[in-house]
Amino acid sequence: MSCPALLALALFPLAAQGRGAGERVGTAAAPTDGPFEPYVETIPGTKVRFEMVPVTGGSFCMGSPAGEPGRADDEGPQVQVQVGPFWMGRHEVSWNEYDPFAFAHRKEAPPPSEPAGADAVTRPTPPYADESFGYGKGRQPALSMTHHAAMEYCRWLSERTGHLYRLPTEAEWEYACRAGTASPWGFGGDARVLGDYAWSEENADDRPRQVAGKKPNAWGLFDLHGNVAEWVVDAYDPGTYAEWAKVGGALDSPVRLPDERRYPHVVRGGSWDEPAPRLRCAARRASEAFWNRRDPQRPQSIWWLTDATHVGFRVVRPVTESEKLKGLRSRVTRQSP
Repeated sequence: MSCPALLALALFPLAAQGRGAGERVGTAAAPTDGPFEPYVETIPGTKVRFEMVPVTGGSFCMGSPAGEPGRADDEGPQVQVQVGPFWMGRHEVSWNEYDPFAFAHRKEAPPPSEPAGADAVTRPTPPYADESFGYGKGRQPALSMTHHAAMEYCRWLSERTGHLYRLPTEAEWEYACRAGTASPWGFGGDARVLGDYAWSEENADDRPRQVAGKKPNAWGLFDLHGNVAEWVVDAYDPGTYAEWAKVGGALDSPVRLPDERRYPHVVRGGSWDEPAPRLRCAARRASEAFWNRRDPQRPQSIWWLTDATHVGFRVVRPVTESEKLKGLRSRVTRQSP
């Protein structure tokens, strides 16, 4: 069902709003049946910690109206969508968080508790080149990983922590980015303000920047606009919204599940090397084989991209997982087309 331009109907816990860069949240353990509030998770066996922000579920208008400047055809028609509550990473996954997954297993044996067999989490093979591309590590956003690698990171993180983490769906990502607005960007419609909230081609000096270096949105989330574009669960199809609009009624947690193909998947938010229109809440981009054109391996890596320094991701943790997403895992293998 197509929808008019309207404000999201979500309410958000006040405790998680209004924090600026560098402000801290409490360090309570991640709740199970406890309160729906911000928390800090520590990856077991490491000193690495990351912050999760609660996003109250609600209804919103997904996509962009026909007259929005910079709009692409694949952003419509707009559809009414309902999403459930979830926690979302306060910022993009940094190298501090990604390195224990990608590289620690080369130095030490996996713990005995790690499963074996078809459902075992796999870990990246060595990258063809410097995985940071000279941009540095630490609090720099992890980048140039494939959609498969991001999905496997989430499975690894879930096993390590005992909490279900995954990539956000397109619908969850846009809902969080909008933060209760119906404007092109989560802060409003004035592109002149974008530099306060985002690293883009206008101010990034041709490189990604450390996470959480700009203002957060109204719900306390950093870098949803710019820095690195973010993988979501969904496979890309330019006709997705037109298909969804035919269903009728508000869509409950819609998602286009990925299959065994390496491409195309959706990235959201735009990046440090893109202009303001590509950083809008509704802007979609499809991954493509060109992003790995310099990998000489045959078959090419299913873990690393040689030409996608604009791509990273963040994680979400659903309060109650959608039936459509239970048991979600990447179906990509080395033999995948």
